[in-house]
Amino acid sequence: MTKDFFSTLKERRTYYGINKNVQVSDDTIKEIVEFAVKYTPSAFNSQTARLVVLTGESHDKLWDITTETLKEVVGGGDFSATQQKMDSFKAGYGTVLFFEDEAIIKSLQEQFSTYADNFPVWSNQASGMHQLVVWAALESEGLGASLQHYNPLIDEEVKKEWNIPSNWKLIAQMPFGNPTAQPGEKEFKSVEDRVKFYKNAL
Repeated sequence: MTKDFFSTLKERRTYYGINKNVQVSDDTIKEIVEFAVKYTPSAFNSQTARLVVLTGESHDKLWDITTETLKEVVGGGDFSATQQKMDSFKAGYGTVLFFEDEAIIKSLQEQFSTYADNFPVWSNQASGMHQLVVWAALESEGLGASLQHYNPLIDEEVKKEWNIPSNWKLIAQMPFGNPTAQPGEKEFKSVEDRVKFYKNAL
């Protein structure tokens, strides 16, 4: 079990080359996302994570919205590189949207004023854990994914299109699909410089 867990984390990579030809059922994808939401920890057991899964036309619509929004930002500039990136995301099977419920965060800040400044930080940490759990679980099913952050540019249109509550804050977007190209070699900094172990008191 430990080896399987380690292997899944090791093999989880950023895949930009994806398509819609997935062999994983929608029920399995739903199970992955619901499992992540239920069992991933959060500070004070606040359970602030809110996830939305877009497939089919909804997935395509998301990246159309993102493309048009970015075109407005770029204006008359060269959009070709960005268009290629948008096309690569849209070519995938689906996208998981990660939100955090700001109403719960605000309520906790009011209840526990001593930790008020920490709750937004803890919320982001919890979201990061949800992202990793979903990402690794998709990898374990043979799917490729990447993590994107086009918020807050697309927030308003996304909330309008899918009737998202106003108190849900968009944190990240994870397009996924069948891998069509393998990521390159990953370089690692020295683990010895990044981890320290102590047993006896100094």
